[in-house]
Amino acid sequence: MKKIKQYLYILRNNIVAQNIILVGIITFIIKGLGFFKETIVASNFGLTEVLDTFFIAILVPTFISNVFLGAYQSVFVPNYIAELKIKGDRASFQSSGFIVTLLVSIFFMFIAYLATDVFLENLYPGHDTEFYTLVKQQFYLMLPCVVFWGFSSLFGALLNIASAYRLSSFANALTPISVILSLFFLKDILGAKVLAFGTLVGSALSFIYLLTLATSKKLIALAPPNFNNRNIKILFRQIPAKVGSGLLTGLNPVVDQFFAAKLAIGSIAALNYGLKIPAFITGLVTIAISNVMLPYFSKSIFEDKNKTYSILFKSLKIVFLGVSILVILGFFFSEEIIEILFERKEFTKNDTIVVSQIQQIFLVYLPFSISGMLMVNFLTSINKNAIMAYTALVAVFLNLLFDFLLIEHYAIIGIALSTTIIVILKNVYTFIYIRSLRNKEIPSNL
Repeated sequence: MKKIKQYLYILRNNIVAQNIILVGIITFIIKGLGFFKETIVASNFGLTEVLDTFFIAILVPTFISNVFLGAYQSVFVPNYIAELKIKGDRASFQSSGFIVTLLVSIFFMFIAYLATDVFLENLYPGHDTEFYTLVKQQFYLMLPCVVFWGFSSLFGALLNIASAYRLSSFANALTPISVILSLFFLKDILGAKVLAFGTLVGSALSFIYLLTLATSKKLIALAPPNFNNRNIKILFRQIPAKVGSGLLTGLNPVVDQFFAAKLAIGSIAALNYGLKIPAFITGLVTIAISNVMLPYFSKSIFEDKNKTYSILFKSLKIVFLGVSILVILGFFFSEEIIEILFERKEFTKNDTIVVSQIQQIFLVYLPFSISGMLMVNFLTSINKNAIMAYTALVAVFLNLLFDFLLIEHYAIIGIALSTTIIVILKNVYTFIYIRSLRNKEIPSNL
């Protein structure tokens, strides 16, 4: 009881921990809403061609957002904070960020539009014309999401830097709500395109919400961009490494879906449903951690480098242990979880068995991947993005090799095994690198 009281006292006086818990609770509620959406989607479509085409259609817009726009947003935070620390020109810095986001969004939307046919025919060969047509219809409908996601990420970053974590987190609820309402009221009208339409409307609503929130809090300041600004130059130097890391990391789902497409119809959907619970836990913890810890690390590293390293390693122990407990529970009750959440109407008992096995394998890597996100935030805050790019490059090659070897013997299960092995190896190496970095930068007597 004394220990518990001590921890509660520390928690009561630890603003960072309180913010993580607060964002975690809000994210848990929103992710629960997202899971409710997935149960409705599963009951309407099961493991069918409609879901396969939707997951393929959303893959490229999500890839562009995560890799290019997400990478820019993550390097924007520490360098924008550095600009604030020296009382620099925040308006000019923001303008540069908005211009880059808009140009990058439009450029990659255009490239994706032109490359659609080549992408589909080479990565997903052997399907009929109707399959490809359905993918493209949904893809074109969701392509504008790239712009909305890009600006939403910057507005969200500004709110997080200002410690408005609670308000910015609610934006994530708008897309699942939009999809649910679309399924209830527009499915008969839109047919197979209903999921894409709901996603587009949800992303637009999130953009409007975050813009309104940031404007009301007077966080947006605009001025002519100054690309000679020192922190802007550092930001641009970090972009290639961060984009390279995100690009290579983002290729892993593409590789997995490429191999899954060679198997029976429904394999892509099975792979995605096997990821639902792991993604739920990952999203819950990493959103809470990233929204709070990236700005925190970026500020703390200026004040006390040794203390920042100590907080990182202590946080890694807590996160790894806590997630491991959840993984053990999820592993043993995997089939029951899938049955309760998804097994109804078109989603059969056989679907439950396949998806639960995939889920068990993915659950194993969660302690490593979530701890890895904490390490990624730390490395980003100190502008050490190059090492993540090199690690991601090796991971892609290994994923290709393991997918090729394991799919022959274990089919869709082999793809899940490959992903789990790669995630574990990648994050163990990252931890070793950070430990060696600390030993170089911090004298041993400290």
